[in-house]
Amino acid sequence: MMEKRPQFCQIKSFEEFSKYYWYREELETICKKLEIDSGGMKLELNRNIEEYFKGNLIQKNKRRPESAGAGKTVADTPLTLETSLIDCNFCFSQHFREFFSEQPGIKNFKFNADMVATSREVKEEGDKTFTLGDMLEVFYGRKTYAKYDKSCLQWNKFVKDFCSDPESERFSDKLKTASILWREVRNSTREKVYKHNLLEEFADKI
Repeated sequence: MMEKRPQFCQIKSFEEFSKYYWYREELETICKKLEIDSGGMKLELNRNIEEYFKGNLIQKNKRRPESAGAGKTVADTPLTLETSLIDCNFCFSQHFREFFSEQPGIKNFKFNADMVATSREVKEEGDKTFTLGDMLEVFYGRKTYAKYDKSCLQWNKFVKDFCSDPESERFSDKLKTASILWREVRNSTREKVYKHNLLEEFADKI
């Protein structure tokens, strides 16, 4: 018997909260009701809720400026591996892609998800000590500053795996069927993945 997801007001700890899947919109609503910062990605909203359970209320006006180098353009700052991410107004543009592509041993450079999460975290923290060299270490996986929240991809993978199951061919509306199964999995403590036995377990609902 699966444990159903309770209402947020019934949850007593962040550990219990983390057992369940929450959409970004749900996290935003929870943060608004708690009167804490409700802006940002799922990673940030989860962190704000974690702090809430610790007794720390993260308010929006306590967030740091997006960039301490406002007014500058990226072209105004010569780029080196020692350049502060904030001082050069780092962004995911061709200008910075070309810079990283020029580093030894890199061909066809592409930004990765952890770099996106790191950039946002660095700017939010106002961390001027974090450099382009540090970001390169994140690219190689040798340094961790912030990790991309991959939970937002779980639904997409669930649908893909469901549609790959030959048994899904018997359903005229695959997306609707996948949604029903996903709702059951999402609102439980089980692993958020599609498995063939779900078709039998929830046959009465699909």
